[in-house]
Amino acid sequence: MRAVPTTADDLLTGELRALLAFAAGARHPDGGFGHLAADGSLLADQPRATYGTARMTHVFGLAAMLGSPGAEELAAHGVAALTGPFHDPEHGGWVASLGPAGDEADDTKAAYVHAFVVLAGASAATAGVPGGRALLDEALAVWDRHFWDDAAGMAVEEWDAGWTTCADYRGINANMHGVEAVLAAADALDALGEGAPGQLRSRVARVVERVVHGWARERDWRLPEHFDAAWRVLPEYNADRPSDPFRPYGVTVGHQLEWSRLALHTRAVLGDDAPGWLLPDAVGLYRAAVDRGWAVDGHDGFVYTLDWADRPVVTARMHWVLAEAIGAAAVLGAVTGDPGYAQDLERWEQHATDRFRDPVHGGWHHELTPEGDVGTTTWTGKPDAYHVAQALLLPRTPVRGSIAAGVRAALGG
Repeated sequence: MRAVPTTADDLLTGELRALLAFAAGARHPDGGFGHLAADGSLLADQPRATYGTARMTHVFGLAAMLGSPGAEELAAHGVAALTGPFHDPEHGGWVASLGPAGDEADDTKAAYVHAFVVLAGASAATAGVPGGRALLDEALAVWDRHFWDDAAGMAVEEWDAGWTTCADYRGINANMHGVEAVLAAADALDALGEGAPGQLRSRVARVVERVVHGWARERDWRLPEHFDAAWRVLPEYNADRPSDPFRPYGVTVGHQLEWSRLALHTRAVLGDDAPGWLLPDAVGLYRAAVDRGWAVDGHDGFVYTLDWADRPVVTARMHWVLAEAIGAAAVLGAVTGDPGYAQDLERWEQHATDRFRDPVHGGWHHELTPEGDVGTTTWTGKPDAYHVAQALLLPRTPVRGSIAAGVRAALGG
């Protein structure tokens, strides 16, 4: 694998600089970050998703750690929006989105959204962005009070605006990003010398064990995503809406890659207390995703979803799936030293260059057809810099609980 660099310039590659410049165009004049069109123009008449603003705040927090010009101010802009218009002053927590006029387009309280607010607060706090620590503290408190179900060892999915009714649905996607966010929060508290990171990490370990060592391993690495309130699998959930961006039917290839990586981030922070199954389970998830999801329809690229017999369901190629393959290969290679992962990493990065990187407008195309044309079935435009930024940093930083901690370690922190 590549040698881990020790300077900000080594981490702040030309592509990352270009991505940050492209993403800066998402800054919204009314607060937070908006939706970018394929050409990088801001679609000011589109709703502003809270998770999108949180993701951008996280990205610019990482960039601020690297000394990227203007990044700290952009991260602070995100923090101000998350503590301002996106925050619910009456009931607490964060609305799911704001409309073009600043009204609440969706006032539900979703675990997916709140996980990214925790992540934004963690990265902003680690970077020393004004208001970052206060945002992290409040986001963690809301997560603990409303989403963490200690009896289940998992997070619930969604509440109404006033926190009075919890939805019956339970989902893996929100829990996956909850793992990412709580690991980042624990690392941030460690860096600040405060809080209780050990308790947070023990919760993460419980989630990873149930999801990866339980449901995924039991089904030969075909991870179910959808459950009822008693955590019973709903195998046919959204069979009539297979292209859903957050709750697609069947096996989501990119999520298996993501869980593979998160298992190793968890292993890194548990140290000597890490259970022995974390590494082989991470390998199992990765191998299943690659062997079953890559070019399964005869065209290069990862399909979006598979059915329970490993047949492709949605064959669109999503940029975030390839980004997660890059990240997983990088982390597995760093942990195992197996040169096969370096070969995979080179292959996935070359595929990104051949298909996803947009040399005309910047950023990555978010969705492609199997033949490589730009698709719009699930995603339009380029609203997300989060997955790509992480894919650019993970091969160049040591494995820690979070990417921010990896950046700190690479820089000698």
